[in-house]
Amino acid sequence: MIDITFDFRSDARGKDPDAYSPTLNAYHRILWSKELPNGEVMELQSERAPYALKWKDFWFSSDTIIVEMTHLKNKKMIDQVRERYSDFDVYIEHLLHRSYTIGSMVIFPVHVNSMNQRKGTNLRIADRWDLTLECIRRHYVGEESPLSKVIESDKAFYDLFVDFKGYVDFFFMQDCVSDDYSSVDIWMGDASFKKNGLPETVEDYFRFLVREHIFLDKRNKRIQEYCIEHDL
Repeated sequence: MIDITFDFRSDARGKDPDAYSPTLNAYHRILWSKELPNGEVMELQSERAPYALKWKDFWFSSDTIIVEMTHLKNKKMIDQVRERYSDFDVYIEHLLHRSYTIGSMVIFPVHVNSMNQRKGTNLRIADRWDLTLECIRRHYVGEESPLSKVIESDKAFYDLFVDFKGYVDFFFMQDCVSDDYSSVDIWMGDASFKKNGLPETVEDYFRFLVREHIFLDKRNKRIQEYCIEHDL
């Protein structure tokens, strides 16, 4: 049974869980080996650590979509947070435990300059899933975005899902979009991509964390319900 509370850091032996957690690799293989919106059935095969998944000519790697933004690019903000909240490190560890559960994980094609890399290095995205998903939405409706180049490089992958609804439903992302799939729920700011995606105030930062973790809880619940229904 897939455990939606399992922290993939616990079996990664101190390494990156995306590449070194055997449990995460197994969960990806189980969850995404199913019928695609285009009618094909994806049957993922697992490679040994550092883990990758293969199907036909596609190679996939895991990626974490829930972020705490404690990296150097956001150091000024984090320093302000530490000054205001003495127990911030404890709080972040609590969030990290949650953000290494299956609801925080997705797969992307792996290659040089892949989505895993580009969404993290592009400051207008700042590794945020809400903005990444907005870029994916724009791809399906023929609009440009800061990630258009990398998405277009993986067009064969996105074609598997036919349209944005197909992608969203396949990966249980419904709680990050509107009921009619026409828009993405942006957790902080807007989706104009006119400035970087990092928070400007401490209040913005915590508001973002709360909203993305609400999404995480809902996605974990969707995954759990799917697993119960399919006896996974």
